[in-house]
Amino acid sequence: MSDAPGRPGGGDAAIRVLIADDQALVRAGFRALLARAADIEVVGEAVDGADAVSQARLLRPDVVLMDVRMPVLDGIAATERLVADPALACTRVIVVTTYELDEYIHRALRAGASGFLLKDLESEELRRAVRVVVRGEALLAPSVTRRLISEFTRRGTGAGPELRHRVGGLSAREREVLTLVGRGLSNDEIASELVISPATAKTHVSHAMTKLDARDRAQLVVYAYETGLV
Repeated sequence: MSDAPGRPGGGDAAIRVLIADDQALVRAGFRALLARAADIEVVGEAVDGADAVSQARLLRPDVVLMDVRMPVLDGIAATERLVADPALACTRVIVVTTYELDEYIHRALRAGASGFLLKDLESEELRRAVRVVVRGEALLAPSVTRRLISEFTRRGTGAGPELRHRVGGLSAREREVLTLVGRGLSNDEIASELVISPATAKTHVSHAMTKLDARDRAQLVVYAYETGLV
């Protein structure tokens, strides 16, 4: 029996997922966990980063579950290639790894990943993660957000003049919202914090994404750290 609530945003088409991991057992496990959801379809499996890039270009999945440590091409480099490909503008990458290390978190999000998960997650967490990134939301657990803040603090802010100029072009409210997004707050939490409606919070987030040319909410989080708003 399926636990699927239906594909986010409506429609009957299943969310297409590509699993990239060099361990066959891990790929089989993820496939089995996702198979319970009627709104999710595993369309392919890749054995390394280069294979993931090749299959993604062929299959055009909605989501790629990307391991970090893989032969030929690691998951971070593969993510960079996928994000840079205009033909895959609608494909989201979730980095899934055994290692909860600051360096991986930082590199994965800078590469353009929409989320970061550990392999010891619960089955429903994995299915929820796929649905969340398809909706354009960031997938960052509180522990990951704290580590990300620590990593950016250690490295110092690294925003270039163009990004700083764009952030400077945000309205005062949009800058407030960007700061709260950087802290990991959801639209409902932002609305509560600023005493506005969730719909208004969502509008401000959308405006910030447009003005900053952000791929998704996770990129807004990175921008908030790089410009020192968080």
